[in-house]
Amino acid sequence: MKHDDKNGWRSDIAPYERPHMKHSLWQIMNTLIPFFALWYFAYLSLSVSIWLTLVIDIIASGFLVRIFIIFHDCCHKSFFKNKWANEIVGTLTGILTFVPYHQWRYTHSIHHASSGNLDRRGVGDIWTLTVDEYQKSSWKKRLTYRLYRNPLIMFIIGPIFIFLIDYRFNRKRAGMKERMNTYITNVSIVGSLALLCWAIGWQSVLLIQGPMFFVSGMMGIWLFYVQHNYEETYFENEPEWDYVKAAMHGSSFYKLPRVLHWITGNIGFHHIHHLSPRVPNYYLEKVHNKNALLRNVQTITLMTSLESLKFRIWCEDTKKFIRFKDLKPIKVKRGLVKTLEMD
Repeated sequence: MKHDDKNGWRSDIAPYERPHMKHSLWQIMNTLIPFFALWYFAYLSLSVSIWLTLVIDIIASGFLVRIFIIFHDCCHKSFFKNKWANEIVGTLTGILTFVPYHQWRYTHSIHHASSGNLDRRGVGDIWTLTVDEYQKSSWKKRLTYRLYRNPLIMFIIGPIFIFLIDYRFNRKRAGMKERMNTYITNVSIVGSLALLCWAIGWQSVLLIQGPMFFVSGMMGIWLFYVQHNYEETYFENEPEWDYVKAAMHGSSFYKLPRVLHWITGNIGFHHIHHLSPRVPNYYLEKVHNKNALLRNVQTITLMTSLESLKFRIWCEDTKKFIRFKDLKPIKVKRGLVKTLEMD
């Protein structure tokens, strides 16, 4: 794994790789307290208007995303210096976001160690095929890939499947500690929902928690998608793959309005996060501004990020994501080149 430091970025990042207890505790307070308050207000609003409840749910879903970022930092051991503090807070925030701490920490660590590596795809990332792989695949695999990459399935069905179903089961070869953490998370989710249903009725819980869960899940998948799936992202085979290049060119800077950077825990500074996962989310912007090299990255905005929806498959010839409709011209071009070589 290469970690070249030709421009001194390592020394600029190092001071920010240590979490600050005061900042971490303050983030827990300014995230969890508003979230639970909004949940309660959503309940009270049911007697006023279901539309008011929906508005409150959408706002609360933003805080649920912020809770997930705290969970995410705990998985990287970057939210607290103490291992057990990360474990406890990570597990509790995992229950709130329906994600088992140990299971997700394992797959996400693989994502960081292999992001952009064509020879190490398949764990903790978005399914990506190259042009060659797609063209050599069976029609069933092509259809499955097209369905998987369809925005309606990825962002509508995706959150329901991933957060409600997929995360409820342990991965193969998971250790006992990881398995127990998943069981504890599942039991806690079911128990807390059952208690809420008993207290206020299942209809109220569904009307409050349902939209909140769905919107936050959709936002989470969207953030992960756009931060790695843009036209000129980075993919290389193992011999040429470079950790720093994968971080700086395979992870975008998602430039958002300041309020959205706050609500998403600065995860838009994703290149910094991949360069050094030990930097707590509340320091990411400072690191980004510290060194000019760290600002020389792919920048996307709310408007330009929508373009990422049309990029579905990786072309190794052009080193770019392309659309499905671009496959035919590539196939024709390759056929002509092959014919000329034979002649």
